[in-house]
Amino acid sequence: MYLVCGEALFDFFSLGPGARSSELAFKALAGGSPFNVAVGLRRLGSEAALFTGISGDYLGARLRLVLAEEGVCGDYLIASVAPTTLAMVGVDAQGSPQYSFRGEGCADRQLRREHLPQLSERVRGLHVGSYSLVVTPVADTLFELVGRESERRLISLDPNVRLNVEPDIALWRRRIEAFAAYAHLIKVSEEDLSLLYPDQDPQAVAQRWLGQRCQLVCLTHGGAGASVHSRAHGHWSVPAVAVQTRDTVGAGDTFQAALLAYLSRHGLDSPSGLAGISREQLDAMLGLAVGAAALTCSRVGPDLPHWHELEAF
Repeated sequence: MYLVCGEALFDFFSLGPGARSSELAFKALAGGSPFNVAVGLRRLGSEAALFTGISGDYLGARLRLVLAEEGVCGDYLIASVAPTTLAMVGVDAQGSPQYSFRGEGCADRQLRREHLPQLSERVRGLHVGSYSLVVTPVADTLFELVGRESERRLISLDPNVRLNVEPDIALWRRRIEAFAAYAHLIKVSEEDLSLLYPDQDPQAVAQRWLGQRCQLVCLTHGGAGASVHSRAHGHWSVPAVAVQTRDTVGAGDTFQAALLAYLSRHGLDSPSGLAGISREQLDAMLGLAVGAAALTCSRVGPDLPHWHELEAF
């Protein structure tokens, strides 16, 4: 089982202006990058749990309901009296989302050191990412957790930079480098690297991360596909799968979930398992992740695929 750590919230998508200027219509969908990864893992047949703060308000109750319906283990949810984070989402002409967050003091940020769980052997790996890496107190809590567990469990990281949550890119850079030192697998978008290191070649950043504990860095390039840097097998790229893109919301989370689901399905979900992965297995894993992300892009919102849908696709 993977323990996915970080935010859980509701995305509010604008449906356009109402009949009167005083009206706005929205469609709200449960989300947050770690929340999506946990759901995506379950839909791809892997066990997953979510470690996050969940509000006792109406939206928090809905988040719990979604997790239960999806089969995500709720043993690591921390009840909170703080409200649920809201993300206001607009989608541009290319299908790329633009976010505005309402999250200061909200439940998913309130994980503290006293909430750190003791993990059973059932938990094979931990995944961390997005703004939970930089906002406190949750960032400090997750950093302590991955430091405690990195010798015995697979640690995966997706920076998923959100400057509208925390605009200090230097803080993002410090935090991500600190987490990267504990990670065995890093998935990062080319867009995120352009924010973090605008004057550096993304391939050079990937190689630098491989010089630490990391065994595998996957770079996503949007419509240009993805590339991989493997400590054991070198560097190569794979093309994207062509689809009619509705929007790209959740595509990166889908890619991440597919990587982890592949490792779980093939018994490679451990530091030693990842270190021993073959070139052929890496190709299959990347193909699965690229195909899964494409399927999500063909839909509206973070509607991550089930395994049977991916097989048919």
